[in-house]
Amino acid sequence: MARPYTLKRRADQQADTRRRIVEAAVDLHTSQGPARTTLSMIAERAGVQRHTLYAHFPEEQDLHLACSALSLERDPLPDAAPWRALPDPPARLRAGLGAIYAWYYRNARLAASVLRDAEFHPLTREIVDLRFGPCRAAWQETLAEGLAPSQRALLLLALSFHTWRTLVEEGGLAQDAAVEAMVVVLTCACAPEAER
Repeated sequence: MARPYTLKRRADQQADTRRRIVEAAVDLHTSQGPARTTLSMIAERAGVQRHTLYAHFPEEQDLHLACSALSLERDPLPDAAPWRALPDPPARLRAGLGAIYAWYYRNARLAASVLRDAEFHPLTREIVDLRFGPCRAAWQETLAEGLAPSQRALLLLALSFHTWRTLVEEGGLAQDAAVEAMVVVLTCACAPEAER
């Protein structure tokens, strides 16, 4: 019978190997994108053989789920619940977009790679829908409260990572200025006659 400390050491080694594989995958998904990252690249980066990678992650989806879980554990997506308490739509928009844009800033390289690949890579799209879909729906529902239909359409633009990147990385706006610009656009947008 195996001694308890031997079993614990083996379990610790397996957990360490699994962690190295997931971290290697996250690094490659950030720099290359999930669609361009091969299992061989991940195994090499993690310092393991492919059969070891398959032993921990029999399906590629399992590895993608572990990667997204680790990324969101390190930096969770903003929670819309605190914004609901703000009765004033502009204040709610400032708080929400401020938190969302700050998350985009901290995760810009990974978000750019993953969202780019989600456009054409089915597994990446599936993981994005699973991990981001519920949060994005909560952001939209919370921030759209009190807005006219045309403003709600513009809210989709404001929530987009690509809008943040255009305003901040390409346009050179500071985070606060980008948030304020979108708040102004959203609150000053005139509703068409049909919406009044």
